[in-house]
Amino acid sequence: MNYLPLPISVFFLGVSALALFLFGKAVRGSKPAIVLSLVWMVLQSVIAVSGFYLITSTIPPNFILVVAPPILLIAGLFLTGAGRRFVDRMDLKWCILVHTIRIFVEVTLYWLFLYKQVPALMTFEAGNLDILAGVTVPFVWWAFNTGKMGRRGLFIWNALCLLSVLNALGRAMLSAPFRFQHFAFDQPTVAILHFPFVLLPAFIVPAVLLCHFAVFRKLTSSMNLPQ
Repeated sequence: MNYLPLPISVFFLGVSALALFLFGKAVRGSKPAIVLSLVWMVLQSVIAVSGFYLITSTIPPNFILVVAPPILLIAGLFLTGAGRRFVDRMDLKWCILVHTIRIFVEVTLYWLFLYKQVPALMTFEAGNLDILAGVTVPFVWWAFNTGKMGRRGLFIWNALCLLSVLNALGRAMLSAPFRFQHFAFDQPTVAILHFPFVLLPAFIVPAVLLCHFAVFRKLTSSMNLPQ
């Protein structure tokens, strides 16, 4: 990895800690969820430091160990009774407020772009508008909480923000130096192969996705939404 000023890594470690804090609020302080998240973050950090994810020529790439377990876990939450009960206990307010973390993620990505660790297409300057999801969070929660926005409005906002994060995720995966890379061959997305930036796909993105899906479930269920 090319030289990166220490403040970038320190800043993103702070972003990751904030993401864990916000996620802890979303799961109402569930100790198993928080401990599992923390253990997963530490495990992924150790693996990244070892250089294991720098091996990108295999099919599937070693990086599948970053993205596959969270996907399977989220699927399991919605496919099992115990998992659905866990999701139903999540806090709607914090499932929305957690998306403020996306502001800091986009700042990090732009910073990494300046040091040639991610391509321009990963930044808001080149069409990755995920920062808007974070910026609109306070207004959306205020509007919903005061009755100025109904369930349909919140559903639409949540859907648009989900599409936004999926767009960013797709850009990251298809511009990373894997065998199936499609974009940014002159400057691939390499930061996520290293510590601490591996925590973005390993924890922050899955946490954001889970909160999106939890909001959908709450909006479409018959339960009363907390105000």
